[in-house]
Amino acid sequence: MINTKSVKQLLLVTFLPFYFSITTATQAALPAYIDGQALPSLAPMLERSMPAVVNISTSTNITVNENPLMQDPVFRQFFNIPNQPLRRQQKNSLGSGVIIDSKQGLVLTNNHVIDKADTITVTLNDGRQLAAKLIGTDPEADVAVVQIPADNLTMLPIADSSQLKVGDFVVAIGNPFGLGQTVTSGIVSALGRSGLGIEGYEDFIQTDASINPGNSGGALVNLRGELVGMNTAILAPTGGNVGIGFAIPSNMAITIKESLLKHGEVRRGLLGVTTQDLTPELVKAFDLKNMQGAAISRIEANSPAAKAGLEPGDIIVSANGHPIKNSHDIRNIVGMMQIGDDVDLEYYRGNEKRQVTATVGKQEAPRLAGEKLHRTLKGTLLSASLKNQVEGVLIEKIDASTEIWRAGLRPGDVIVSANRYRVHNLDELRQVVDPNGPLLLNIQRGQEGFFVVLK
Repeated sequence: MINTKSVKQLLLVTFLPFYFSITTATQAALPAYIDGQALPSLAPMLERSMPAVVNISTSTNITVNENPLMQDPVFRQFFNIPNQPLRRQQKNSLGSGVIIDSKQGLVLTNNHVIDKADTITVTLNDGRQLAAKLIGTDPEADVAVVQIPADNLTMLPIADSSQLKVGDFVVAIGNPFGLGQTVTSGIVSALGRSGLGIEGYEDFIQTDASINPGNSGGALVNLRGELVGMNTAILAPTGGNVGIGFAIPSNMAITIKESLLKHGEVRRGLLGVTTQDLTPELVKAFDLKNMQGAAISRIEANSPAAKAGLEPGDIIVSANGHPIKNSHDIRNIVGMMQIGDDVDLEYYRGNEKRQVTATVGKQEAPRLAGEKLHRTLKGTLLSASLKNQVEGVLIEKIDASTEIWRAGLRPGDVIVSANRYRVHNLDELRQVVDPNGPLLLNIQRGQEGFFVVLK
């Protein structure tokens, strides 16, 4: 006769481990150890790193545009409309930043996070809110530095971003959608991304770590908690994250930071060359062995490139020991250099490989006397548009006795189109102006725009 009580005890003993394993799995977290080994976790690194990543909020007062007639004193007097103060609105935005110097209270962020802000507030991980002072910005690379009181701050150590490799694990820390500090992880998907049209100078780290609106200016760190990049942009055809994010390499951001601290601006040097990417047709025409390099298509007179003996048709393949794959590479390298720095170039002239050292010079905005372009522009001095303004041709100087002055144009106006063609520089303006024909100009003056016809 079978003792049912004994069988129940035997079954309980036999399946006790399985029973407890089910109970543990459903009622508790994973064990801290498996086979005597601790489970991997990013928590210790993040505990050190997260206090160095801050939230940045800005406030900007903007003037609401009204009908121009309402600003005309004659119109208001005729219809007995009293003067009214300008209407203003407050625009707020959110982003992220990284403390890179705890002694000076320096915070690195994107230019577009704090652009044109009247007030900048930095919120620390411990809840403190601090008013920040703008140190400097570089709109062309989308980098800015602000300063907060240096009181018990945590900073991130800086890694050498040139040592990154595709496949390295990275973690993005920031403030997406204003939710508060958020961490996402991924890998380095690609390096040296350029030609995206996001910034003037591009050398992005691409990552699949989720980056969303509000992450801009936040940290991209390696598994040691070192800053390898600053999160900047995403490719978002659907409006949300699709696993393609971009970060400015730490080396590039820190180089810009040093220049902003020293000069308050980035004083980019000039080599004086216009380059283009190699195509299969150019490779065949120049009888080259590979398609990597930047072909010089134009040399500016009296430029560092001209003084170094470079000529149109030369193919630059290396700058300061860094391989040049395309025209963006040479532009980025020279753009990160200071006036007076030397750049060692390797290039091909025909089948002969040559080397030369050029000294980076000062960028000079090209200028043009207006009468050389059109008779009605006599007494004007034209140049490239100022930084932070709309792209176009700047009117630097106007003679008050000329027709263009009587037409209402003033120094500081920017020509954005001529004869219905959009113009970004003097060369484009030259191409669309008929010296003997009428001239229709679209002018940008501050936040206003208007047309002028000159005959």
